[in-house]
Amino acid sequence: MIAELKTRLERRRNAAGGFTLLELVITLTVLAVLVMGTIPLAQNAVKRQREMRLREQLRMIRNAIDEFKRDSIGACPQGAVTTGDPTTGGRGQRPGVSAPPDPRSRVVIDDCTIFDSDNLDRYPPSLEALVNGVKVKARGVNMTGGAGLGDDTRQATEINSSLTQELTKVYLREMPVDPMTGESDWRMRSSYQDPDDTSWDNINVFDVSSASEEEAMNGEKYSDW
Repeated sequence: MIAELKTRLERRRNAAGGFTLLELVITLTVLAVLVMGTIPLAQNAVKRQREMRLREQLRMIRNAIDEFKRDSIGACPQGAVTTGDPTTGGRGQRPGVSAPPDPRSRVVIDDCTIFDSDNLDRYPPSLEALVNGVKVKARGVNMTGGAGLGDDTRQATEINSSLTQELTKVYLREMPVDPMTGESDWRMRSSYQDPDDTSWDNINVFDVSSASEEEAMNGEKYSDW
């Protein structure tokens, strides 16, 4: 009877027993190592996403700048208030040859007030101009008198008149935000400045870069991208 009672007490003691102090220390140490190893991975993943977003924003802005530049070809002759009729060339030229056509450009900028005498290269005067939009006219096609093209019953004069209708073209839907700074504080450089210049001369926007001085995961500075 006494032996049986001792056996039962030992079983209860074993069933109620928990982890020893050493086991708890080992378990907590392993968990701490796992957590400390996971945090840098998560941080790197977030940083990598921000870098990808920065590259996308830079590509979008630069594409908008290049598109603006293409649309400025043939725009606003020196001293002119408007571009005039982009469907016709100058004296002695065939229609449409006054501005070398670019297959990617279907309009010509007609807001001559945005181009001053310093901006001879005709890049956008500011990023706001890309967001607010500028007045444009359709680039001309080689029209002749008589009936319209295909099933169009309009006369060529009517078509030419519709081509010269003034429109507003927007190059950026909204002002892009620098993912590295959280602000639209892009560094801008005109076509007359060196890449190393730290301040913008306010002539035009030839290129943009991040205002962040941090280093990327590849060791480069974001401002050099």
